[in-house]
Amino acid sequence: MRSSTSFAVLSTAALSAAKYTFDPLLHLSGIAPYFEPENPPFDPAPPQGCNVTRAAYLIRHAAIYANDFDYETYIEPFVQKLANTSVNWDQSRALSFLSTWKSPIEDDDVSKLSKVGELEAMQLGVDVYCRYPGLKQPQKVWASTAERTMVSAESFVNGLVIKENETSIVQVSEGKKDGADSLTPYQSCPAYSSSRGSKESAVFQKQYTAPIMSRFKSEVSGFNWTASDIYGMQQLCGYETVIRGDSPFCSLDLFSPNEWLQFEYTNDLMYFQNTGYGNPLSGSLGYPWVNATAELLTAKNASQDLYVSFTHRELPPTVLVAMGLFNNSAFSGVDKPNATMPNNYLNPQRVFQTSKFMSFLTNIAIERMECDSFGFQDNANQTGEYYRVLVNNNPQFLDNCTDGPGMSCSRQGFMNFVEERGQSFGNFSGECGVDYSNSTNILSIY
Repeated sequence: MRSSTSFAVLSTAALSAAKYTFDPLLHLSGIAPYFEPENPPFDPAPPQGCNVTRAAYLIRHAAIYANDFDYETYIEPFVQKLANTSVNWDQSRALSFLSTWKSPIEDDDVSKLSKVGELEAMQLGVDVYCRYPGLKQPQKVWASTAERTMVSAESFVNGLVIKENETSIVQVSEGKKDGADSLTPYQSCPAYSSSRGSKESAVFQKQYTAPIMSRFKSEVSGFNWTASDIYGMQQLCGYETVIRGDSPFCSLDLFSPNEWLQFEYTNDLMYFQNTGYGNPLSGSLGYPWVNATAELLTAKNASQDLYVSFTHRELPPTVLVAMGLFNNSAFSGVDKPNATMPNNYLNPQRVFQTSKFMSFLTNIAIERMECDSFGFQDNANQTGEYYRVLVNNNPQFLDNCTDGPGMSCSRQGFMNFVEERGQSFGNFSGECGVDYSNSTNILSIY
């Protein structure tokens, strides 16, 4: 006879299983629709007694129909393959939708903002307006010159401003000889390679897609499944969602939660090596924005209360590297970042999870706060100027710079932090092996 304790254990286990939910849209790396953590571990509101008096935002463009590389390498070949097959999809329950499914992406749409993307950019503008009711409307917003970044900026401004035509959008060149004076500095860095990380991610991609291909082949034997097909289908979950609002490719009947996490890790591997801690150039690419922003925020007087810049997905992770955030080995005592991202199995303990800082509209904010007092024991009467970082409205903490309210950073601590990071990452031209004249290590567009 079972004891009451056994029944209690069984009931607890059943309740736990019933509560489990999984949303693939939160694990799509650079294809994830914009989201903020529902329950961030730290309060995104300013600490008690503090008011934000100046802020700067670096924002990736909003959702697009598809990235050129993703479309040409994975999605278009899969769609063409579907069009040329005569298999009976109805023999598979999970794949039966493919008998009538039509791609939402036309060749002319690639790299353009979707309607969902435009609306989300406008909503982010509204959110930022509500977040800082005391800050003046900016006279300028900056954006790199690509159409998707410009349209993102325009939509954002439409949500942000009250007085129309008083905020202009400044186009910033995406040239290959602009040095660090750009919102796309990787374009000006000869040593940077856009293909870096492909080999590492391909190893894991081949590994995790193999059992999925076997499963699909057993259900629909007449279709020649490849790893690229599987990867393209998972990409379509994100792209179709930001075009049509949802996608059958997101179904957990099609891919299990573990398989979505493996897709995410494949992307993490690629970006870790491309613009993350696995690339020695990353900090030097991101530091110019950090340094320029610190100068704007710490200046006694500034022309604006709010500085907003729009860029592409490559820049935000390099900025995070320059600030030492989302670093897998930060507290290990051993600086071996590559050891934390093996390509033959998934590291579930990593903090470098690109879905958290590379979604469409991902944003990095640095806030300047004026604090009258805060009620934390020994610091109850401390007043002054403090700084903090948020990523998608989720507070982050700078290494050895948490001496302020809510673990923010004091003015002097912040200035020291930026200077110390500059000693490691301040030589853009040298690290990039610049081979053109008139290069610069400084971002001066503001």
